[in-house]
Amino acid sequence: MNNTSQENDKKVLNNSANKKTFQSRYNNQSHRKYKKQGKTKNNTKTVKHGVPPLNDNDIRVIPLGGVEQVGQNMNIIETKDDIFIVDIGIEFSNTEETPGVDYIIPNIKYLLDKKEKIRGVFITHGHLDHIGAFPYIIDQLGYPPVYCGLLTKWMIDKRNSEFPHLEKLTYNVVEPGQRVTVGPNEMKVQVFHVTHSIPDALGYSFETKEGNIIFAGDTKLEHIGGAPIQLEYDSYGKLEHGDQKNLLFLSDSTNSEQPGWSKNEGAIIENIIELIAEAKNRVFLGTFASQIVRITAIMDGAHKYGKKIVLEGRSMKTNVDICIKSGRWTPPKGLIITADEAKNIAPDKLVYLLTGSQGEEFAALMRISMKRHPKIRFTSRDTVILSSSVIPGNNKAVRKLKDNLSRHDLRIVQYRTSDIHASGHGNQDELLWIQKTINPKFFAPIHGHHSMLRAHAQAVIERNNYPKENIIVVPENGSVIDVNRNSFKVHKAKAPNNMTVVEGFRVGDIQDVVIKDRKTLTNEGIFVVIATIDIKNGRLRKSPDIISRGFVYLRDSQKLINETRNLVKKTIVKHASHQKPINFDVIKKHVTDDVARFLVQNTGKRPIVIPVILGI
Repeated sequence: MNNTSQENDKKVLNNSANKKTFQSRYNNQSHRKYKKQGKTKNNTKTVKHGVPPLNDNDIRVIPLGGVEQVGQNMNIIETKDDIFIVDIGIEFSNTEETPGVDYIIPNIKYLLDKKEKIRGVFITHGHLDHIGAFPYIIDQLGYPPVYCGLLTKWMIDKRNSEFPHLEKLTYNVVEPGQRVTVGPNEMKVQVFHVTHSIPDALGYSFETKEGNIIFAGDTKLEHIGGAPIQLEYDSYGKLEHGDQKNLLFLSDSTNSEQPGWSKNEGAIIENIIELIAEAKNRVFLGTFASQIVRITAIMDGAHKYGKKIVLEGRSMKTNVDICIKSGRWTPPKGLIITADEAKNIAPDKLVYLLTGSQGEEFAALMRISMKRHPKIRFTSRDTVILSSSVIPGNNKAVRKLKDNLSRHDLRIVQYRTSDIHASGHGNQDELLWIQKTINPKFFAPIHGHHSMLRAHAQAVIERNNYPKENIIVVPENGSVIDVNRNSFKVHKAKAPNNMTVVEGFRVGDIQDVVIKDRKTLTNEGIFVVIATIDIKNGRLRKSPDIISRGFVYLRDSQKLINETRNLVKKTIVKHASHQKPINFDVIKKHVTDDVARFLVQNTGKRPIVIPVILGI
């Protein structure tokens, strides 16, 4: 999982009372929309979306999310009679690319008329870019059984609890080393351990008749100086069973552009605990709330030195609570205290674990830095540890956070000057080791932007001497890949892959033109022209009114506004005075074109021009 999705584990919809309302609307819309596509009798589906039918000897793999992007992970494996789903994640939106959108979720139209074939959903781990879309999708899929680790189960249930209309899921809790049988056709699925930044991270090998289709989710390696520990050999080196061969491996590419080996999480934790042990006053640790391994280990280390822990931030408290209730970690008695209780503890015995290392305005760390937290204030004797890298796009927010912290004249420790953060994704040498150990016949890089996928493929070819013709580069969301033991084919036709979003109480498609207009409104503003025309003679009844929002301030731009009014008058007189009856659509188009051209020529900006032409 990428750092963006880790930090945004705290971003969940709070309006639980309204979940049923918008979900039922979505269900009804989807039903009406897809009912037309229909299905034939005797459960035989018609071919949809232009995708050709699957040959009996092929295995179909379709990434519905997580390709040429970071987040929204979802993949399907389809045989003649069965479909298996791997992960159901969200991608977090941003104001620059998807303004007004809460989340982006996988497009599941391909599955809607095939859901009786779905035999199970297999979840690699509990980060939101792998489980976050459950509440919006799982009922549409008919509530298939879910296969996952114990902690992941708790995290899915916590996520779904925000949506009270959902039915309870049927779980099969699995562990590394298990080989489970799934569905009426008895597909064998091997479960294996994966090293990541969260407990219970798993990979799955689907043992199809043509060979193993392998998903490892988000991966890195536990290693000693570039030598993987035995656990990693046991995980990846034992995936073949009987006559089965590893046919296709779809691999995480998030850190494929980073050379060498990533830092071990264990070493990072030791460094942080050492800083805590040496601190003479309070320690504030800002990190991703989803770094559960790090968080629980730090709390154990703090206890060793007689420290107390204060948790601040909703997602921090939620994830620790889930970890405790699931039995994956048990805190020493009296370790965790409240902010009120901390007032009676010596400052050198206090450690605060906080959300907000990315400078989010309402997160705990930022609120304390701005003196907006109701119970906590910094002093110059405190130490703040920022145990996270800066997510691309968050540079300004993190800079603001650091400036705010510096105004308190306290000590700041950050990852650039100290080894206090490690990614949950392996660097290039780790990815190459995994690929070579699995030794699949075919290979597909997934989970990453286009450049990451390309870098991964290039490294596999050049450094692992892997045949280029056996690499599926670069799949897109919706790419239909049919593979058998001899070859693969990527079809020209794709499964539906247009953007599906959650925005407010609406779940569904969003058109590119809507996003484009929102971007224009954000960057350029809006310019409204209101004119009243006498329908008898086409003349203006009064001088046009003009409204500007986010474009120019009217009081400071009187010359521009007056010139625009004159232009509007001329345009309307030219095109309306001789019309009987008046064609208002034609006049609106001419006003829009003329005003837009005039504004860009005189200001260099392109606001959205909206003409309101009234006839009296």
